[in-house]
This record gives sequence, C-alpha cells and structure tokens, in this order.
Amino acid sequence: METLENLSDANLPDAPSCERNRDPILKELKPILIAPTVRNVLEVGSGTGQHAVYFAEHLPHLHWQTADRPENHAGIRAWIRHSGRTNVADPLHLDLGAVDWAAPLAGKFQAVFTANTLHIVAWSLVESFMRGAAGLLGLSGPPVGAKEPDSGTNGAGQTLNPQSRFVCIYGPFNYNGDFTSESNARFDDWLKQRDPSSGIRDFESVEALARRVGLRLRNDLAMPANNRLLVFTGSC
Repeated sequence: METLENLSDANLPDAPSCERNRDPILKELKPILIAPTVRNVLEVGSGTGQHAVYFAEHLPHLHWQTADRPENHAGIRAWIRHSGRTNVADPLHLDLGAVDWAAPLAGKFQAVFTANTLHIVAWSLVESFMRGAAGLLGLSGPPVGAKEPDSGTNGAGQTLNPQSRFVCIYGPFNYNGDFTSESNARFDDWLKQRDPSSGIRDFESVEALARRVGLRLRNDLAMPANNRLLVFTGSC
C-alpha cells in the first residue's frame, strides 16, 4: 500500500481551502509576527502542513513548529520535505485532551497559531486549547506540570512583556448568537451531523474564555469567505 511517506510531489495531501486562505491570513499575520520579540511559533492542528510551509517561506525569521494528531504527521512531513524549508519543524504529537499537553512546551514559543480548529473539536477541547496556549506563553501562569516561574518573568528568568506574546485563531465565528452567513449555517449543520459536540463557536464565548485564562483581545479581523482572525495578547 502506498503511504504518505512514499507519495510523489504531485500527490501531496491537499486542502484547497489552505491555498485559498493562506495569502489573506499571511497579510494579517505579518504585522504581528514580524515583531522582534517573536521567533518561535507553535501551530496547533497543522493539518496537511500547507499553511506551515507557506508561512515559514514568507516569514523566514521565524521557526515554525507544527503539531497535530499522529495520523496527520506523515502528510505534514511530506510537505516540509517538499518545501525544503529549514525553519519549519517536523510535527509534535499534540493531544488537547491531555490535561498537561502544554507543560513540555512552556517558555519555548512567543506565538501560537491555529486555523479551522475550534469548530471541529468539542468545547472542552477549545477550553483546553485556550488554557494551554496562554500557559505555554507564560500569560496565565504555568501549565499543569510546569515549574512556577518567578513573578514577572518567563521560565528563563527574563522579564516578560505580556503584549509581546500572541494567540492567533482563524476560522468562522457567530456573533450575538447569529450566523454571519447562510453558508456558515449550512456548514454548522454539516459539522453537527458528523459530531454533535462540534460546531461554529460564538465569538462572545471564546472572548470570555480568553479573558478567564489571562488573554486580551487585540484584533478581530474580517477575512474572506465569512471567516475571522482573532488575535489575543496577554492582559496588561
């Protein structure tokens, strides 16, 4: 049987939506991730790996760390090899259902990015993602299992500016309990038929959750195809 490890370049795993949305996302990420304080980015739910290699190419000062479930690792590695990029790393095994998933990553990243993730997982995993992202960036205390850093510093003892850390979330959201388009409503129906615990999330619920874990909304950016890019930093 042919595996992703042996696929030709022409048969790399392909998510057409990644090709469509990568440039609009990159346009908005650039002014944020170009900050001199940002060097290492963790992508949660890298999927095929297409976003990772594209963003790594256009943001060459960054080290882009991919992460996903094991079944997606071969495809991500295939895209990394195909791209030839040296600033994008092979995927980590990441399970949002693990209580301490973020603990080993504490202090290693200045930004977390995820695309089209929150609506395909259960709300409990959305909560886990937000807690873990804030924790590993040093914005809400250490994740479970991590050593407590000194007050006002990161794990290396360096002064931490909360507003120099970023959590960037791309995808569709509802506002005031309403869908922003008929296509989003149909998409939500399809998601719930597959998994009743999934579905397009309410912006207000996500923003309230972010505040509870020590994050503050910096930007809520309109994107093509009825999507948004939410950017959070640490609370002042």
